[in-house]
Amino acid sequence: MSNSRVMEDRPVDDQVVDVAPQHGFFERLYTGTGGFRIVGRRRMYYGIAAAMIVIAALSIGLRGFTLGIDFAGGTRIDIPAGGIASTSQVSDVYSKTMGHAPVTVQKVGSGSSASYEIRSDTLDAAQQDKVQAALFDTFHPKDSSGAVNRNAISIAEISSTWGGQVTRKALIALAVFIVLTMVYIGIRFERDMSIAAIASLFFNLVVTAGIYSIVGFEVTPAAVIGLLTILGYVLYDNVVVFDKVEENTRGVLHRNNRTYAEFANLAANQTLMRSINTTVIGILPIIGMLVIAVWLLGVGTLKDLALVQLVGMIVGAYSSIFFAVPLLVSIKERWGPTAAHTKKVLAKRSGAASARVSEAASRRAAALGGSGNAASERPRETATGAPRPGVRPTGKRQKRRH
Repeated sequence: MSNSRVMEDRPVDDQVVDVAPQHGFFERLYTGTGGFRIVGRRRMYYGIAAAMIVIAALSIGLRGFTLGIDFAGGTRIDIPAGGIASTSQVSDVYSKTMGHAPVTVQKVGSGSSASYEIRSDTLDAAQQDKVQAALFDTFHPKDSSGAVNRNAISIAEISSTWGGQVTRKALIALAVFIVLTMVYIGIRFERDMSIAAIASLFFNLVVTAGIYSIVGFEVTPAAVIGLLTILGYVLYDNVVVFDKVEENTRGVLHRNNRTYAEFANLAANQTLMRSINTTVIGILPIIGMLVIAVWLLGVGTLKDLALVQLVGMIVGAYSSIFFAVPLLVSIKERWGPTAAHTKKVLAKRSGAASARVSEAASRRAAALGGSGNAASERPRETATGAPRPGVRPTGKRQKRRH
């Protein structure tokens, strides 16, 4: 077979999928010629997706989430950043005073207006006074006029009622976003693609939430905003991949050389490198935000937003290629004209393969018959000693008498 051929057929499970000639991994990745059996190995990817969903659901159900004080209620303490080197110093003072660590300590703002924000469980009046006195004795903060003042340390209580209102509004915002996204998907794609895209959206939502539950990341309003952002990214990635699937499968029912699964597998390969590049380009600024803003500069207000985007974009890149496309093919091949077309192509291909096998066997038999091996090919005589009909005598020919 010529190396210039782009694709060849190889059976995998009950399908015949597109694979490229055996080149290197990166060459197949960049050329996108169908070298990766994504659809053909759908059962494996379904198993991975199912395991991720089960683990995430169990963690959410059994462990739950680490809710920030904006949702659960608590006490927030702000102290000017002047004279304080890091969040660990503030956290150490709080821990020694109260006997346990605060929920979070983060730096807010910059320049002269910078401050450190301590978020803790709900503290009563005596506990608040105790923490305020310890912080003042350690850091001697100054107020806006430049005078050392204990009242420069502000304390605010966030009630559980207010946290419940924030939770309800966040859930409403999430529900509205999902409904609007589903409406757009239903208008943008045909029925089967809409089902696969919506399933991919919920897969990304559940897995991202499960990772937050497993690791114990704090859920804050910023995290909810980040979640809405990455759901939009997943939608964008699905649109890109499904656009390529639509392009490749246009008129597929009138073509008998490839099945829908093979064209969809090629589309997934062609968009695989683009999805990787988009994800890498998207997460590099997020990693930079985490490293520079959070760890080096100590600005913790961006941490919650960055974490959920980092997790969600990686999960979204996986779901759009290895979950959405195989699911679309499974739905298409379950019923309708695509299922009938797939059976037709595979039956034709099977018949052609049988014909090739028979032709090869006939050629081998013909080659053996013309090999000149008289000992093995000599016809046997019948039981009466006479040669079989149609067999030339092996003795010397007698001269005819005139």
